Amino acid sequence: MGALSGWVREAVLAAGLILLLIIGLWVSTGSMPPMVVVESKSMMHDRQGEVGAIDPGDLVLVMAQERHGEIVSWAEAVEEGGVFEGWSSHGHPGDVIIYSKNGGSDTPVIHRVLLHAVAHDTTSPLDRSTQVCPSDASWDPISLDADGLAGTCVLTWDVLGTNVTDVSSIDWTFTDIQCSGQPHGLMIQAWDPGHAGYLTLGDNNDCNVDQGQAAYSRAQGLSDENGRPVLAVRDDWVQGVAGAEIPWAGTVKLLVANNAAQVTSRSWTMLAGSASGLLLLTWVIERATTRLIAEAPEIELARKEAESSAEEE
Repeated sequence: MGALSGWVREAVLAAGLILLLIIGLWVSTGSMPPMVVVESKSMMHDRQGEVGAIDPGDLVLVMAQERHGEIVSWAEAVEEGGVFEGWSSHGHPGDVIIYSKNGGSDTPVIHRVLLHAVAHDTTSPLDRSTQVCPSDASWDPISLDADGLAGTCVLTWDVLGTNVTDVSSIDWTFTDIQCSGQPHGLMIQAWDPGHAGYLTLGDNNDCNVDQGQAAYSRAQGLSDENGRPVLAVRDDWVQGVAGAEIPWAGTVKLLVANNAAQVTSRSWTMLAGSASGLLLLTWVIERATTRLIAEAPEIELARKEAESSAEEE
């Protein structure tokens, strides 16, 4: 019975510590769940993975937008003299976001923000109830209309961090993003975002932007659970901004879920090494603590007092 109660006590203690950890992460990130497990190789920088990049099996903290602040695009991060010049996250310029594809319930995507398109010139809808706009405008449920209500018809766009302003469609070339078979870099051409939002790309996806051929002619893009192409990522589709990573810590979860096919051999090796090192460190600390306690003067005095009391009896 004593052994059983000991196990119960240990289990309750472990559960309590896990709960405190989750609460602490929630308070720190402002998100629930406060972290996600990376499933795919779309953000890798090295074939076997590396610390600092986002690899399959990594745990990534999810920072709430309110806690993180403004989401910074690649274009803003490389803009000379810009407010966010030099900003980087997980090895490249700009922020990495976790978002729902077209706001749906499919598995969220964790990709980097390349461009942030915002409304420049707008006009009120012909019929707000049916979201009907003039033929040369597109309905944007996020941007504000002249009457201050959310939802307006966008005529032209601005792109933050660039000199692209007041345009009906967006052209921009990323000379620092190389594409296979394209010597001039990633060329965004005639992209009409449709609504204010972000153009996104996985670091390991060879210019295959999530928004597909609507933004880059060679891109296949992503689809949501209904088979529709992923559009510019609206702010209300963003679940959070990628914060610190904990390498390899999510690989076991993927293994249990039978979804670990993309985890690299190096990640398994590093996880095994880290777990072994942690167990060894725990054993060393326990042995050292036990020895220190056994050799403490107070313990020796108590032992002698106990022996003296036994002799007197």
